[in-house]
Amino acid sequence: MAYRSVLTRAVATALQLLLLLPISSVAASDPLYSGVYRPQVHYSPPRNFMNDPNGLFRSAKDGTWHLYYQYNPTGLVAGNQHWGHATSPDLYHWTNQPVALSPPNNQTFVWSGSCVVDVNNTSGFFPSQDDGVVAIYTLAGPDRQSQAISYSRDGGYSFTAYDGNPVIPGNSSQFRDPKVIWYHDRWLMTVAYPVDFAVGLFTSHNLVDWTPVSNFSLHGLLGFQWECPNLVRVPEIDYDTGRRLDDIWLLVVSVNPGSPLGGSVTQYFPGAFNGTHFEAVDSAVRIADFAKDYYAGQFFYGLPDQEAVYISWASNWQYAEAVPTASEGWRSAMGLPRRTALTRAPRVGWKLVSQPYDLSPVQAGQLLYQDNLANNAVTLDFASVQSNALYWEANVTGLPPGLPGTASLNISFTSSRSGERLETGYFFPSEGFFLDRSQLRAFQSPFFTDKFSITAPRRSGSSWSITGVFDRSLIELFLDRGVDSATAVFFSVQPLTDMEITSSGLPKETRVSVRVNALRSVWS
Repeated sequence: MAYRSVLTRAVATALQLLLLLPISSVAASDPLYSGVYRPQVHYSPPRNFMNDPNGLFRSAKDGTWHLYYQYNPTGLVAGNQHWGHATSPDLYHWTNQPVALSPPNNQTFVWSGSCVVDVNNTSGFFPSQDDGVVAIYTLAGPDRQSQAISYSRDGGYSFTAYDGNPVIPGNSSQFRDPKVIWYHDRWLMTVAYPVDFAVGLFTSHNLVDWTPVSNFSLHGLLGFQWECPNLVRVPEIDYDTGRRLDDIWLLVVSVNPGSPLGGSVTQYFPGAFNGTHFEAVDSAVRIADFAKDYYAGQFFYGLPDQEAVYISWASNWQYAEAVPTASEGWRSAMGLPRRTALTRAPRVGWKLVSQPYDLSPVQAGQLLYQDNLANNAVTLDFASVQSNALYWEANVTGLPPGLPGTASLNISFTSSRSGERLETGYFFPSEGFFLDRSQLRAFQSPFFTDKFSITAPRRSGSSWSITGVFDRSLIELFLDRGVDSATAVFFSVQPLTDMEITSSGLPKETRVSVRVNALRSVWS
């Protein structure tokens, strides 16, 4: 991670005062959120550089969702790490808040971590309230990383650092990203030992005194370092019907560098947890998202198991500090909030299932509906949609065995002005899906992988579906009710304002229904 340049004491003091000023939600007409690349339904910072989501929790008192994030308030690359903060009633309409956590000095920075609500005042910080918030995070110094806490008596808007920090001293420069949950009668922390390819598990009764209880290591994809572990209980659902069967433990680990596609990637492990030890079902490599811009995600604290909601950082460390959104004064967005579950797929075993959290707060008018587009094509001009953001779904039914080799469904986004094209497609006989961003010309990097593909077996032999969100410079795809997903940023010289949907080679008994809706800007 890049370090900030050293500020003079006077400039640093002035900066801290500025960071405490409130940043109100702004209209889409304001230049701050109206850039051609600026997503309109995904969260992005008001300005400068953002990376990992941190401290995610939902307030039981008023239902407010809190998103903190790694933030450099003074530059367009990583470094000078603070915790930015935004709040939302619905996970889409965000209000930017003052910076929540700032570095204690010019040599130590506030890296990733989590928040909990200390309902029972186990910490002793909240003698007269049941909604006190404690942030647990990494203090990253020049030669060591340690875990610290701060507490908030106003619901997570302002924090006071604990006088006894650090609560877990570090003797290594690679020890970070604590994620804390409540388990039965105690607090449980997962924390990364990155270069050891290990996740440490600690327990505490008061959030101050921590005891190491076990390590989980050397499973799945090793890469070059592990980061941002999350241990959470999620629903187990039936592969065919989506019906909830049970709950199961899930450990999510981010890897950077070392992705098979290059740069950063997220992997996951289904397993069992007994209060001290996590045991994965096997050592298989399971990747959470088959494109390249889905990293360092975190689950929200304060939700029941059936509401496992996750947000990731929609970028990749190979090019996050170089993408052209700097011309608009910001870099990086978060992925959509996703409901998350696990299922057992035939032959391949456990699969992560994710779908967008309720999009109704941003759904606008229907732009297109076709009840049968089989072996046909339609083009939608959505230049008049002010947000330049769409939601779509396509459902294919009546698929017989032995499909012809040409049977396919393609969805593309194009610019009639520049000829640029973003394309996706599914080939039914081979069950192969692809995403191609190679025909866009606004960003060039040898590490900006431009084609992605996956074998995506159909849940039901006779049907298949895709849903997606297109948001100016960010696309998310969910195949067959979310059993596979992809997140990718893209940058075109001219806005993509035409959507083409084409199906071909399908038998006469097959039907293809398509619906496209505009999405409202959350900043208007």
